[in-house]
Amino acid sequence: MDKTAAVRIRLDIAYDGTAFSGWASQPELRTVQGTLEDALRIIYRELPETGPILTVAGRTDAGVHATEQVAHFDLPTDLWDATARGNRDDNPSDALLRRLTGVLGQDSDVVVTRVTEAPDGFDARFSAIWRSYEYRVADSTIAPNPLERHRTTIIRRELDLDLMNAAAQTLIGLHDFAGFCKPRAYSTTIRTLQEFHWSRDEQGVFIAQVRADAFCHSMVRSLVGMCAAVGQGKLSLSRVPQLLELRGRSNEFTVLPAKGLTLTAVGYPQEDELAARQVQTRAKRTAPPRLRLVE
Repeated sequence: MDKTAAVRIRLDIAYDGTAFSGWASQPELRTVQGTLEDALRIIYRELPETGPILTVAGRTDAGVHATEQVAHFDLPTDLWDATARGNRDDNPSDALLRRLTGVLGQDSDVVVTRVTEAPDGFDARFSAIWRSYEYRVADSTIAPNPLERHRTTIIRRELDLDLMNAAAQTLIGLHDFAGFCKPRAYSTTIRTLQEFHWSRDEQGVFIAQVRADAFCHSMVRSLVGMCAAVGQGKLSLSRVPQLLELRGRSNEFTVLPAKGLTLTAVGYPQEDELAARQVQTRAKRTAPPRLRLVE
């Protein structure tokens, strides 16, 4: 066996973001990435002591949750094959899942839900074709629920579901979302918003479903904040299309808190299309920023 070869491992991950300072590792702060990489270093002592190990589908901010986050890391083949050593009934994937659960703890606020060997061409970030989020809002017609306080934002005015859906539908499609994004150097704000709609659950909580090929920084919380402003009558529905013409994030509505936001799914193409998608996405990410589209 070639000990210089590597296996790419996919991790499916869920977490309560309340006590984390976001996904990305930061000095002196507790993060999802840092917690998982510490666990992997305990299991695999041969991994580098410093530097990132995991590549993630979408970096989430402080307080944001996830039920279906995806990340990958590369491991030398000999280490991977040795993962189940002493447990001959296990394959390496099952063994690593069990060992990660043991290191993180049964009641951890971050859980690895599945471990698999990634197919050829897979990249958790660049092979993805869409990300899907849910945002939860309770308005003044709903009694506060203390059990939901870490994942539901409270707005102390009544919201209009029809107006919020009308505002959401206005933004579906390929647009420049600069008016909804916190600016980042050398990053484009052109995105394809594939799905955006609101519903209410049995308790009356407003739930937004938002899906796009990718999201720029704070884009989802801006989108739902805009809809909440329309739903309260603070922002005119006729103003919404004009927000797509802005060159910087609007101050006409409030960006809603992180705690109401959950990453719920990441989509990937068929296995034989993974490598091509990765190349395509990398090319887009290196294109000149802030390109304007001509219809």
